[in-house]
Amino acid sequence: MLSDDTVAVWEVALSDGVFRIEFAHGTTTGKRIVCINGKEVIRKDWMFKLVGKETFTVGSSETKATIYIEAVSGFAYEYSLEVDGKSLQKFTDSRAKITKTWLLKADGEDYRVVLEKDTMDVWCNGEKMNTTWEFVDDGTEAVFPVGEHECCIKATSSGGRRKSGGIVHCLLLDGQKVAASAQ
Repeated sequence: MLSDDTVAVWEVALSDGVFRIEFAHGTTTGKRIVCINGKEVIRKDWMFKLVGKETFTVGSSETKATIYIEAVSGFAYEYSLEVDGKSLQKFTDSRAKITKTWLLKADGEDYRVVLEKDTMDVWCNGEKMNTTWEFVDDGTEAVFPVGEHECCIKATSSGGRRKSGGIVHCLLLDGQKVAASAQ
C-alpha cells in the first residue's frame, strides 16, 4: 500500500506477469505517486493542477500505460487506466483473444504459463521460454521445462473454423492436461 492517499489499484496481466498498479493522489497538494508491484515509478510531490494524466511503462515489454485524473464534481475525482492505448477492460478483452494462460503447481512452486497465439511465444513466470514448435501427427507442439518437469503446449484443430480460429491449445505437465486460467 502506498499511503493514505491511495485512490486506485489495478491489475494488468501481461505475458511476463501480473502487475499491480497503485495510484496515490493528494487532492489538496496535487501529489501523485504510481507504484508497480510495490516499486515507486513516479512521484510528484506538489502540483497545482489536480487533474491530468501520468504515463509510464509496465513489464519487460515496456507496455505504455496512462492514468487519467478527472474532476467529476467539486473535490471528487475519477481515475481510469489506459493500457496500450485502450481502456483496461478493452485491453484485457483483447489480450484474452491473443493469449492463453495456465496456472499450475509443480513441486510446491506456482507457475504461470502464457502462450501468445499471434507470435507463438511461450512465457513461464515472466521469462520467455526457448521453444521450437514441431509438427506432430495431430498438430504442433512446443516442449519446455518447468522446474524438473516437462511441459508441452499442443496446438490441434478444433474441427471447426469458428471456435478459437479452428485451433485449440492445451498444456500438458508430464503428460497430464492442465486447465486454462482466466489470467
